[in-house]
Amino acid sequence: MPDHSSPRLTTLQLTLGIALGLWLGFLAIVLTGWLLSRFLFDEQLAPVAAAVHQLAQPPTAAPAPEPTPTPTPMFEQYQQNLQKNEQRQALDQARSNPRNLSNPKCQFWLQQDQNAPSEKSRANVLQFCE
Repeated sequence: MPDHSSPRLTTLQLTLGIALGLWLGFLAIVLTGWLLSRFLFDEQLAPVAAAVHQLAQPPTAAPAPEPTPTPTPMFEQYQQNLQKNEQRQALDQARSNPRNLSNPKCQFWLQQDQNAPSEKSRANVLQFCE
């Protein structure tokens, strides 16, 4: 025999209970996301907010010119590599230029640079060759 002492839920009550549970779950997800964004992203967005605030205010005086940055070791190495490449290209052009075959000074320094490369031999190749 069935026990009729327990209350029975109607379809309407069941539907409203499910709808309320979904709504509360949605609110919990939104609230959690908002709280996480406040704690995690406020620190990251503070510079952006400061920049926006600064842009919104009119400038009071002309900003002082920024000091020229000191070259970093990587930039210095880049410049050295550029100079070496330019020098290498100039040497290659001097070696491949047919006019330099009849220039004895050029031939001498090309040979010196080939046998014992040095700054002096490279400089003389660039000086005496076309």
